[in-house]
Amino acid sequence: MVKTEPTTTPNRKLTVRQRRRLSLTIQYLAFIAAVGIVAWIADWATIADSFFDLSVASGMFPDAYRALANTVTYTVLAYAVGSLIGVPLALMRISANFVYRWFAMIYIEIFRGLPALLVLFLVGFGLPMAFPGLSLPGGVYGTVALALGLTSSAYIAETVRAGIQAVPSGQVEAARSLGMSHSRTMTTVVLPQAIRIVIPPLTNEFVMLTKDSSLVFAIGLTAATMEITRLADSTLNAEANATPLVVGGLLYLMLTVPLGYVARLLENKGGRS
Repeated sequence: MVKTEPTTTPNRKLTVRQRRRLSLTIQYLAFIAAVGIVAWIADWATIADSFFDLSVASGMFPDAYRALANTVTYTVLAYAVGSLIGVPLALMRISANFVYRWFAMIYIEIFRGLPALLVLFLVGFGLPMAFPGLSLPGGVYGTVALALGLTSSAYIAETVRAGIQAVPSGQVEAARSLGMSHSRTMTTVVLPQAIRIVIPPLTNEFVMLTKDSSLVFAIGLTAATMEITRLADSTLNAEANATPLVVGGLLYLMLTVPLGYVARLLENKGGRS
């Protein structure tokens, strides 16, 4: 009598690639199901009337053009002030003089820790109280440029400092061996290379400053000096409709999306070089 051994079915396990495909398929199906449920239960007529009322949106123009121009002006002025303060601060931060280093460190920690809105209040309301009769050049534009510039300068200083320290030390040693002074080495050798390194993060800082300009509405603006957020808020209160918020968001995206794309291009170019 011949004994036959029982046959066993081989245990088939999914490969890593198969498990990944199965996981992605489940995620896609869950996402499609969630979108479908939201689309099914949403009241599209109410959404269109509340957020996409074309009559309300068209009524925001031509004031929207002025608000957009003011937003760009506030951002450019604040970025200019931040750069003028931030670059010297970066040099002081890495200086051999401990007084310069401590001053720069304290300044940077203070203005990186304080909310931009609080700095805006301090400059817009605190300075006139502390120094009666003080009037900054440019009125509201000068106030915004100084307040946001002080906050931005702290971040710009740290970005530039990191860029300077990223330059290989051999570059400095080679310049000094040729008889260059420390200041000439910094201005002709180190800073040009550091600026090339920090252009992408500085572009991102400009994008962040564009969004921070929305805080300006808190200090009270006239029709001539209002920016995008102030325009959206005033129109929202007048029309009792959320469409101005959508228009304001689109105006900000018109500024920030191209800037973000430029920042990515510069970052990729810097990475390849």
